[in-house]
Amino acid sequence: MGKEHFAGIFPYLVTPLDDEGRLKEEVLAGLVDHLIRKGVHGFTPLGSTGEGAYLDWPTKKRAVELVVEAAGGRVPVIAGVNNLTTVGAVREAVETERLGVDGILVVLPTYFPVSDRQVISHFRTVARAVSCPVVLYTNPTFAMWDFTIPALKQLAEEPNICYLKDASGNIGKLMSIVTALSDRIKIFSASAHVPTFVFMLGGVGWMAGPACLIPEQSVALYELARQKKWEEALELQKTLWPLNVAFQKYSLAACVKAGLEMQGFPVGSPLPPQKQLDGEGREAVRKILRNIGAL
Repeated sequence: MGKEHFAGIFPYLVTPLDDEGRLKEEVLAGLVDHLIRKGVHGFTPLGSTGEGAYLDWPTKKRAVELVVEAAGGRVPVIAGVNNLTTVGAVREAVETERLGVDGILVVLPTYFPVSDRQVISHFRTVARAVSCPVVLYTNPTFAMWDFTIPALKQLAEEPNICYLKDASGNIGKLMSIVTALSDRIKIFSASAHVPTFVFMLGGVGWMAGPACLIPEQSVALYELARQKKWEEALELQKTLWPLNVAFQKYSLAACVKAGLEMQGFPVGSPLPPQKQLDGEGREAVRKILRNIGAL
């Protein structure tokens, strides 16, 4: 299979839900169209910001269908596959590929500890079950495991494992990954990193929740980095960074959903028992968006 080239700003889409947890289809389709018009380069539904770990399969499936349909081939869709078991992840990956996505992002949530051997086996098995490009995802803060360099070297041998979205926040670790694997795997920045620094290391894009709220500014940052205008990129990054800080202080989905509500998108609240944004958090997000020029 050919390795598609994904690059740029890929918002981690929220999943709009009503009070009963049902998908708000028109809101999701409208958000997709809005973000495309703002210049984003692709979408990643069902990531952390999309509450992928909290949704049942019918809701996940319909969300992906809607995003693919609303994008209409204008930008690629890389859908999250988030399942505790390898069998379940394979089933979801195969079904997700059938929905017409351009790639999948594979998440491994954990309950019991996993070893390197188990991590490698999980991602390799899922990758071999599909023909589309695969993005590996790691978030050690939540998942209690992280890719080691030897594990990544083995996984990068799979022809369709082409990308890594690293949410460790560890820029030194990223430097080690780039040094060891820059010719075999491409890096996407996460909310936990300073995207400008990841771009300087050779990162190809930014997959993150903030891009739902500040798409134009995120695209501008990427373009400055692509042109290697590092001083200008750093100045823009400084104005955007408070939003990343808010995401780390408060719940990811709650922050993005509250911000989108302020922007006129009735996306609803995160599913309980996830933390909801309180009055202080709402005011903090409102102030940050206003300062950025996104309200």
